[in-house]
Amino acid sequence: MSQETAIASFKKFQQSWIEQLQHHLNYLRSAQNHHRNSVTGDEERLREAVERVMKHFREFHRAKWATTETDVVGVMAAPWSSALERSLHWVGGWRPTTLFHLVYTESSILFESRIVDILRGFRTGDLSDLSPSQFSRIKFVKGRTVSELQCETVKEENAITEELSEWQDDASELVMGTSSNPEQRIRRLAEIVHRTDDLRLRTITRVVELLSPLQQAEFLIAAAELRAGVAGWGTSHDRRRSSNV
Repeated sequence: MSQETAIASFKKFQQSWIEQLQHHLNYLRSAQNHHRNSVTGDEERLREAVERVMKHFREFHRAKWATTETDVVGVMAAPWSSALERSLHWVGGWRPTTLFHLVYTESSILFESRIVDILRGFRTGDLSDLSPSQFSRIKFVKGRTVSELQCETVKEENAITEELSEWQDDASELVMGTSSNPEQRIRRLAEIVHRTDDLRLRTITRVVELLSPLQQAEFLIAAAELRAGVAGWGTSHDRRRSSNV
């Protein structure tokens, strides 16, 4: 497959992937509402809905991995994204630590909106049960906290940033045509992108594992809505720019 074909194919895949994601999220919202409104709850259905979304993310990871193998430069350029989205990209996509800020923000908003019920001792089981101050001391699955996982992710992000910086420092040889092995240099960039995408998938997987089923649903819905919001605003901004040219 040529590089142009690979990028065009991935762009088409991503459009279809986003549409399917909306279907999975609708099912997740339905399972979430059913769990909340049911007397006994339906945790099994909620877990199934969460797994559908996570499986969908893994499918995206596999497709992007294959495209990166064919044209890593095209993947870094991300022609399928708006100018706004590209301005927010870190090594060809979203920064993993963004997920932790999302958890903190969502829990804080829900915590404040339900503070009266919480003070009365009522627990919903959702993200409102996690106030910002609790993240540093509450132990989750496998004896870890969200804060501990965030620190580990930050370290990996910094290591990748340093590795990419080193690659960019040597990139002048590629531009000037003086590189003794340009294919090897491009291969190194592909390895950096692979490592970054692995961190993205690993981070969202670990965050989900640390939360209860209801919290998982709220987190995944919030993450998808954030992505959709940025994409929509970016597309509108591109259209306005084009009309003003």
